[in-house]
Amino acid sequence: MRSPIEPRLQRLLGGTEYANLRKRLRDRFARAPEGEEVESFRIGKLNSDEHALLASLLGRHVRHSSSLQVDVGQVDATFRDSGIAMSLRDALEIIDGPIANLAETRRASREMWSDVLDLCTHQALVELLRTPKGLGLLKRLSGSQPDAAIELCRRVEATLRRLPANAVTRSQLAAEVLGDAHALDSGRPAATLILTIWRRPIARIGGEEGFDEPEGETEIESAERAERDRDVWAKAGVMVNELARPALFLNLPVEDAERYGQFAGEPVYASLRSLLRAPPAWRVAGRKVYVCENPNLVAIAADRWGAGCEPLVCTDGMPAAAQRCLLSQLTEAGARLHYHGDFDWAGVRIGNHMVREHGASSWRFDAIDYVSAVEGASGLGQKLTGKALCASWDEGLTTAMQLHGLSIAEESVAASLLNDLRSAK
Repeated sequence: MRSPIEPRLQRLLGGTEYANLRKRLRDRFARAPEGEEVESFRIGKLNSDEHALLASLLGRHVRHSSSLQVDVGQVDATFRDSGIAMSLRDALEIIDGPIANLAETRRASREMWSDVLDLCTHQALVELLRTPKGLGLLKRLSGSQPDAAIELCRRVEATLRRLPANAVTRSQLAAEVLGDAHALDSGRPAATLILTIWRRPIARIGGEEGFDEPEGETEIESAERAERDRDVWAKAGVMVNELARPALFLNLPVEDAERYGQFAGEPVYASLRSLLRAPPAWRVAGRKVYVCENPNLVAIAADRWGAGCEPLVCTDGMPAAAQRCLLSQLTEAGARLHYHGDFDWAGVRIGNHMVREHGASSWRFDAIDYVSAVEGASGLGQKLTGKALCASWDEGLTTAMQLHGLSIAEESVAASLLNDLRSAK
C-alpha cells in the first residue's frame, strides 16, 4: 500500500487539474536514454495554470507562454528546499507511482521474448516467430505474458509434430495431444497459430501467403473464414465437419469404382471423410478433367450424355474442403483441369482460385466466350453487380464484363459446354 501523499505536495502538483502535465513530465523521464539523467527539456502546449506552476518551481516571474524551458536541476533544488520531495522525478513517483524507463523496459522485453523463441524447436513455428507479424500474433494470443507464450508454443509444437495427420478429426487430435477435445476449436490460441503456420508458404506446408487475421469481419466474411479454416485443416490431414459440403463429380476414372459408389453416367458425392480416410486411386494421368461451378450443369450433362460424358467435377461455388481435397488429388494424379463458371465477379473469383491453387486452364471462360454469351442473352438479362475483379487468365474478360455489365449464368451456356463434354470414345 502506498503511503499518503504529503498534503503540500498534493496541493502543489496533485489533483486532476495537473494530471495531464504530470503525464507529460513523466514521459520526459521515461524516454530518457538508459542510464542518463534528464538535465533539461522544453515543454510546450501549456495552459496558464501549468505554466504558472512550472515558473514558480523555476523561481521565475509568471509571464504566460505556451512553452517553457525546464532546468531539472533547479526544479529538483526547489523541491528539496521545500522538504516535500527529493526531486521532480521523486514528486511525480510519489503521486502516480514509479516511472519505468522505456529503453530499459524494451530491452528487458526483447530479452524475455528472445528467451521464448530460444525454447522453440519446431522449424515452422520458429520461422513464423522470427517475423514481426508472427511474434506480434504470439504476444496477442498470450496476452503479452512470456510464461503464457512458452506454454502456448509448447502446445503448438506438440500438435505440429502430429501433422500432417492421417484423416483424424480435429477434436480427436486435440484430445490426444492436448488433453482437451476443444483445444483446437476455431478462435482458440493454439489453433490460430497452427492455421497461420500451415498457411505460410515458407513453411512448405501451406498454400496461402500471409496471416489472414480478420479485423471487423461481417457475418458472411466470418462464415467464409471458417470455411477456409476447414480447408487448411484438411491440407494437414485433419477433418473438421468432414461430412459437410461433399464434392460432386461425374465419370471420374478410378480404380475399384464400385467401392466408392460410382456408377457410369451417374453423379456421385464424395465427403471429405472418404477422400482423406481412403484416398481413391484416380486414373486421370494426362487426362482433361472439366470443372464447373454449378451442380445443375452436372445434372444436365448426366441427362444428356450419361456414361458418355467426359470427367466433370463441380466446385459448388467457391470450393470448400472436400472440393479442394478432390481437386488437389486429381492434379497430383496428373489431371489437366479446365474450369468454367458463372460470368459474374464471384465466378471470376473462383476462376482465379482454380488457376492459382490447382493450375486450371480456362474452359470457354474467356472474353470472347463472354461476348458471345451476351449477344445470345435474353433482353431481360441480370445486371452485373459487385466489385470488379481481374481475371488472372484473361484480363480482357474483366474489361468485357465491365463494358457490357451483364451477368451470365453458367446454365445459360450449357449447350456449348455440353458439346465439349461428349466423349469421343
